[in-house]
Amino acid sequence: MQGSTSVSALGARHASGASSSAAAEREPGARKGARAAGGTAGLKRAHYREARLPLLLLLPQLLVLLLFFFIPAIRALAQAFVLTDPFGNSVQFVWFDNFRALLTSPEYQSSVWVTIWFTLAQNAITLAIAMVLAFATDRVVRARGLYRSVILLPYAIAPVIAGILWAFLFNPSVGPIAFLLKGMGIAWDPIRSGFDAFLLVTFAASWKHICYDYIFLVAALLAVPPSLVEAAAVDGAGPLLRFFRIGLPMISPTIFFLLAMNFVYGFFETFAIIDAVTKGGPGGATMILVYKVYLDGFVHIDLGSSAAQSVLMMIFALVLTMVQFRYVERNVNYDV
Repeated sequence: MQGSTSVSALGARHASGASSSAAAEREPGARKGARAAGGTAGLKRAHYREARLPLLLLLPQLLVLLLFFFIPAIRALAQAFVLTDPFGNSVQFVWFDNFRALLTSPEYQSSVWVTIWFTLAQNAITLAIAMVLAFATDRVVRARGLYRSVILLPYAIAPVIAGILWAFLFNPSVGPIAFLLKGMGIAWDPIRSGFDAFLLVTFAASWKHICYDYIFLVAALLAVPPSLVEAAAVDGAGPLLRFFRIGLPMISPTIFFLLAMNFVYGFFETFAIIDAVTKGGPGGATMILVYKVYLDGFVHIDLGSSAAQSVLMMIFALVLTMVQFRYVERNVNYDV
């Protein structure tokens, strides 16, 4: 009786092993079938009966890119190598003469340095103030919604309006903040002083962009695991120590992203503020590259030089972005 029981148990084990091996053999085939059908296990591939439907869905975005990016970029690149009269009647191919004239021009070199210092100062001020405001968000107990609304308010203001607002507030003749500065003994005159004008446009551009950095920093701080912060608080770490030792390293990818976006903002998106506040003056103290491209191309009608400046500005932006990825990203921690 015992022998028959053991034989039946062995048979059951053999049958179960055979079924499991058969299931294991069928599983790779099923995975291959899933890859063949869907590309990746767990993902679904969208199947269209007509191949024209995806193209029609992508057509609006492709048209926008073609009309407002690719065609202007190709035209600017082609026009950077020619010399054109203001009326477009004669075009002369001059090879690299436009670039050579720019690189040896003291005005253009001064504009490059002004752009670099303006972008660095705006980046540092924007990120520092936004980080302080994001850190203080959790410390606001009452009217937290109003606090966030006031911080996000500048994002809804057009850059031209922001520039006019700051130009009025700091106007040496009628500006209320200019009167306060003069009452404190500070000689403030952005119309005549290049340094004062540089400070004015830097603070105006930073104020306009603080809310953008604030949104991302608040979202990044909310993603920090509360258990780590509570454990540090139990160990006796204060709010500042917890922020610098736990929060700041864990939001370093967001900070790196904001650094890159702030450089793009400083290079390309501050034209309206410069035009509304100082128009590049006084004496070229606020003549950043994007405003010089406009001034030479649309005011002085030097189309070849303006196109060459736009190409060089794009190269400068790419080089600075590569430098950030090469030397700044190595300090970014992507581990959670």
